[in-house]
Amino acid sequence: MKNMSMKKIAAYILPVALAAASCAQQPQASQQTDTQTTTTTANTANTAAPYDASQAFGPGKVVELKQPESNKVIIKLMFKNGSMTDPEGKEGLTFTTAEMITESGTQDMTVSQIKDKIFPWAAEYGVNVDKEVTTFTFAVHQDFLNEFYPIVRGLLLNPAFAEEDFKRVKSNQQNFVDEVIRASSDEEYSKKALEDLLFRGTNYQHVVEGTSASVPNITLEDVKNHWRNYFTQNNVLIGIAGNYSDAFLNQLKSDVAQLPDVRPNIPVAGEPNTPNGVQVEIIRKDDALGSAIFTGRPMPVTRSADDFAALMVANSYLGEHRKSYGKLYDKIRTTRSMNYGDYSYIEWYDQGGSYQLPNPGVPRTANYHALWIRPVQIAEGLQQQYAELSDINVGHAHFALRLAMREVDNLMQNGMTQEDFELTRKFLRSYMKLYIQTTEKQLGFLMDSRFYGRQDYIEEMDRLLANLTVEDVNNAVKKYWGTDNLYITIVTDDSEAEPLQQALLNNTPSPMSYSNLVREGLPQEVLAEDEAIANYNLNITDVRIVDSKDTFK
Repeated sequence: MKNMSMKKIAAYILPVALAAASCAQQPQASQQTDTQTTTTTANTANTAAPYDASQAFGPGKVVELKQPESNKVIIKLMFKNGSMTDPEGKEGLTFTTAEMITESGTQDMTVSQIKDKIFPWAAEYGVNVDKEVTTFTFAVHQDFLNEFYPIVRGLLLNPAFAEEDFKRVKSNQQNFVDEVIRASSDEEYSKKALEDLLFRGTNYQHVVEGTSASVPNITLEDVKNHWRNYFTQNNVLIGIAGNYSDAFLNQLKSDVAQLPDVRPNIPVAGEPNTPNGVQVEIIRKDDALGSAIFTGRPMPVTRSADDFAALMVANSYLGEHRKSYGKLYDKIRTTRSMNYGDYSYIEWYDQGGSYQLPNPGVPRTANYHALWIRPVQIAEGLQQQYAELSDINVGHAHFALRLAMREVDNLMQNGMTQEDFELTRKFLRSYMKLYIQTTEKQLGFLMDSRFYGRQDYIEEMDRLLANLTVEDVNNAVKKYWGTDNLYITIVTDDSEAEPLQQALLNNTPSPMSYSNLVREGLPQEVLAEDEAIANYNLNITDVRIVDSKDTFK
């Protein structure tokens, strides 16, 4: 089994390296500057001391990525605010405000008129709101920059904030928090529910769109005030990339300096709660087809710390996002055909169900180690499919959880081998270069770098990876990971919720439920491992069932 896993990762290395080499041949940055010429310094010691991200924002703060050979210009404005600045009772206000800037036109043009005008230019713009930042992105061919820029300026400095647009934006937002988040994807549901549990009682708890109770409280006047107080010249980082002139950059800086001159009261980011043992929240949902699982454990390390590089190697080895060589994927999907994939994360991964590679624009100071176990079958479904499983009470969730925790435990106890380490590191050093295949992604990651006190996260992590040892990785895993204290959220069918709750609370043995045909084809070593997994002890201290209609309160 081990040799098979190593063959898988080795098979990834050559095509990834070739793709990364192709990216390296694209036009590279000639400047990555802060116009105030201040130098930000990352945490070069192997500690988890946080960097004050606010230092990256304010008047004159600019990240440049000049590419004279490019035919595009990318403008990004990152504001240090995010959903953590939402007032209590009006959660979702930052999201509403950002949407109103991009979806309500300017004082001179409606949003429909803007879209019609920029369509022939293939220009585009949008916004992304996360917990601590809001990022606007504008992209246009250089030939149309002079025509496009007045629209950019109008959206930022003179947004229309029209009543009819407000009603539309708010209606869509209400529909999301009422229906979409619970109905569109149980995997995304369990992921957001994990953050709700992990950060409960803090300004990180609510999803950026708000809650069913809070969105109705948001008024258009709230939006206007939030724009004046939290989208200011004092908490913005300008990013610009592509083929632009110095004169244009000066114009952009001059216009951004016309944003409100208010010093926003940015709160401290909420810290994750400390779990007491393994605490589980089961979300009971009608007609769920499986059990969608996310686990999370507080971890005081972000990209600011050099230890992050060591954890990147361990994380990739355990379960690189959407890659089949990871230990979790190999044990749960490949060997046992339990689901579509299983992965590990050492930072927030935005829209993981849609993207193979991480997106920039979601930097955070509060962090945790997470596992994503994609939906596994429930007892009711297995009973209907296989007559030989008619007497089971619980589906595959309990076994899958035990297997995943046991793999983390094994990594903590035994560490990576030198061979595992070398192959995984080699893969990562090429794979990270694929994060920045486009100019927009390059600029985004450079701006994120400043949030963490770095100049160029991709380059700096590559240097750190080059100097890592297997001992560094194994020590970091022991220091920052764990299986005894964590949070787990499971979205599952109403028929599965109570039997699963009792099985978890009682640490009931959970033998793997195979069909006869599958069992007959498994090697003895897998069946022997199954026995050990079925009896692996989880430090369960609390299991609560919550009806789906009662989540995100």
